[in-house]
Amino acid sequence: MSTPSEAVPSAPASPDVSVDPAGTTAGAANITGASSAVEQRLAELGLTLPEVAAPVAAYVPAVISGNHVYTSGQLPFINGKLEATGKVSTGSEGASEESTVSPEAAKAYAAVCAVNALAAVKSVIGDLDRITRIVKVVGFVSSDPSFTGQPGVINGASELLGQVLGDAGQHARSAVGVSVLPLDSPVEVELIAEFA
Repeated sequence: MSTPSEAVPSAPASPDVSVDPAGTTAGAANITGASSAVEQRLAELGLTLPEVAAPVAAYVPAVISGNHVYTSGQLPFINGKLEATGKVSTGSEGASEESTVSPEAAKAYAAVCAVNALAAVKSVIGDLDRITRIVKVVGFVSSDPSFTGQPGVINGASELLGQVLGDAGQHARSAVGVSVLPLDSPVEVELIAEFA
């Protein structure tokens, strides 16, 4: 079954549109208050880095090894809350009685995950302008068994990273369909960032 329409976010029409799928302004930034060029670009999109999400189990949000930061998987928390849960589905496949999330909404949530991952990176290196490259992105999509559009969903994270980091945001990637994610999230994203 579908999630009620008021709970489903509208996805961005293009990568240049704000990716706040909840349509809230709580995440909007004061552009002059951005502390780095990366945060300035986020602010221009109407986004700011949130507080790093508290781990829901025995792990830390990010660790440094050499000159790389490895983030834990980030869920699409907005103001500390998951705005949607369920499997990603076009609505025409499967017979699930569970709530579903459209691919377009899931793509917007993947972008939120990327912003949350950047917050985790900043928490350990202090300044996002130190990022020299996003090396790898891994995206997990809680998928209806017939859904095969995982790469399009994770494009939300990839496009966001390209927008805010330019060439340094180009990365290798995996987009994986899974049966369920923590807290019944529709999407989860982790990344590896190189920094100087």
